[in-house]
Parts: sequence; structure tokens; C-alpha cells
Amino acid sequence: MLNLKRVTIATSFGLVFGVIYYWLICYPFGHIHPWPGIVTIILVRALMGFTIGISAWKISWWLHGLLIGLLFGVLSGFIGIWIDINWIEFLETIGFQMLFGFLIELTTSIGFKARMP
Repeated sequence: MLNLKRVTIATSFGLVFGVIYYWLICYPFGHIHPWPGIVTIILVRALMGFTIGISAWKISWWLHGLLIGLLFGVLSGFIGIWIDINWIEFLETIGFQMLFGFLIELTTSIGFKARMP
């Protein structure tokens, strides 16, 4: 059964972490993107939060966040390689996505007590 509170919290934190990622990681280091790129950066993290919210894998919460972060990190990383980033940035993308997946799951499951069904 779908937990609407969980989906809302996870998606909201995905949006928040998308903005944080752009303003703290991309922008200060000279990775200036056009508006469609900025929107994509934010919405990919929101989609990751939504996926965490609707997913019902029967695994522990921390592993759940890390695995979905890894999935989205690999996908985002390959898109980045397609638009000409290097392999170090590819690995950074995977690492940050895993971190944000973990943090989204932590705040959703532990902070707001909206656990997986």
C-alpha cells in the first residue's frame, strides 16, 4: 500500500537536495549550466526522491537509499558522459547521488517516521 506521507516527504527532500547540489556543488566550481540543465539537475533528484517514496523493496532503509541513489547516479553519470564530462566527474555524480539517496531515506524513514510499508 502506498504511503502518501512518505512519497510527499521523499519527493520534497529530493527537490531540496537538487537545489543544494546545484548551489553548493555545481555553481561554486564553475559548472554553470543553462536553465534546462539546472531544471534537469533538480528534477532528477526529485524523481529519485519520488522513487524512494514509492519503492517497497524489502531491505533496510539505509541500503534502500544507497541502491536507488546508485541507480540514479549511474544513469545521471552516463548522461553526463554523453555531454562530455570526464570519468572523475562521473564517479562524483554517482557518489553524490548515493549520498543524497541515503539522506532522503534517512530523513523520510527516521526523521519523519514514514517507513516503507
